[in-house]
Amino acid sequence: MDEKLPEHIAIIMDGNGRWAKQHLLPRAKGHEQGGKTVQRVIDLCRERGIKWLTLYAFSTENWGRSKLEVAALMKMLVKYLRERLPEMMEKNVRMHAIGELYMLPENARQALQESIDATAGNTGLNVVLALSYGSRQEITAAARALAEEVKAGRLEPADITPEMLESRLYTAGMPDPDLLVRTSGEMRISNYLLWQISYAEIHVTDVLWPDFDRADFDAALAEYAARERRYGKR
Repeated sequence: MDEKLPEHIAIIMDGNGRWAKQHLLPRAKGHEQGGKTVQRVIDLCRERGIKWLTLYAFSTENWGRSKLEVAALMKMLVKYLRERLPEMMEKNVRMHAIGELYMLPENARQALQESIDATAGNTGLNVVLALSYGSRQEITAAARALAEEVKAGRLEPADITPEMLESRLYTAGMPDPDLLVRTSGEMRISNYLLWQISYAEIHVTDVLWPDFDRADFDAALAEYAARERRYGKR
């Protein structure tokens, strides 16, 4: 296809549980299948020359799930990071993470940091995992940081700009997403990158995340290419 491409794609990976239910499997199997889709989409982004991919892997609200499911998800995260690290190095993928990472179990934090450190010199696709992430919490933390500077006398409230707040978000230094993709047909943002997707194009598909394949990825890119991005200027 000859089309304009987004620099940054953000994805809400939804539907693992429903996929497992449809296939009469435990929820953990749906998450495992979803992990395979992650790798497929990473390869598709590399193939197309996409520079940034941000994946909503675990939200702050997900801590409210059963302890058994949360433990299984954390175990899968560690397994995925350690097993895929050699491949990330081979494919020149750089790993990043955003969110309240201190809430992750120690082994998950360690595996994540190992991947971030090992891939820091890679120059290909940037993969950002949103883990223990909630956008309202992120914006609140940024506002709190600005408030501390005002309190310390280093900043006047009237001088605060959107750029100042943006520089204190977890995503500081990263480009905003051009395209937000949500699988499973749900029509909501779910506390994901609320500041950063202000002008992103949104593509919602009924396909469950474990089934999201090349054709679905191409459909999202084609819809993006067909849209005219006006940023409210006309």
